[in-house]
Amino acid sequence: MKQPVYRNPRYQEALEEQMRLGRERRESPLPSSLRWIGGADVSFHLYGTIFWGGMVVCDAQEGFQVVERAVVRMEVDFPYIPGLLGFREVPVLARAFEALTLKPEAILVDAHGTAHPRMFGSAAHLGVVLGVPTVGSAKSLLCGSHDEPPPQRGGWSPILLDGTAIGAALRTRQRVRPVYVSPGHLSDLPTAVALVLACSPRYRLPEPIRKAHEAVNEARRSGQPIP
Repeated sequence: MKQPVYRNPRYQEALEEQMRLGRERRESPLPSSLRWIGGADVSFHLYGTIFWGGMVVCDAQEGFQVVERAVVRMEVDFPYIPGLLGFREVPVLARAFEALTLKPEAILVDAHGTAHPRMFGSAAHLGVVLGVPTVGSAKSLLCGSHDEPPPQRGGWSPILLDGTAIGAALRTRQRVRPVYVSPGHLSDLPTAVALVLACSPRYRLPEPIRKAHEAVNEARRSGQPIP
């Protein structure tokens, strides 16, 4: 089957840039006590060029209530290429981050971090660009495989790719489908799993991501950015 997009010089340039940024990614445990937790999400049509990017800041000490949020609308001209979604999603999320006056101490991103064919999904990409700790918490598996995690809340099993653990399938609710957690930048797998679980007291998805999703879709429906 012909795949002309993969022979496009722009694809090769993006791939080289992704690999360069990937070399800047660092893993380290997240701080043990975080109060200001960010949530990041984007909304767009798969092959469209108009993106809505949302960033919220939640107070972990006050039931994850939103203390600030920003949503921006932006035209993105990078084509849809699996494995290179960061070049579509990160610019609009970075602009939303810049609009915040209260910067989060760590950001949960509705995307993958290391659970990616080149261990550099949008969550890792965003963290490196911003210089902020990030964690990927995605709703579906991109690559690799895993055993069924234990059925109770907090049960998880590693996502393996070529024998390497690249993330975790984490059960945030008993007998509910897992979420797919992986380190982004300045985080590691154990503390990433712990943070996602701590941020999911009621629902399958962590609260900061749920609230970023609500904000970005509210803005998209209204047609207006949210300051």
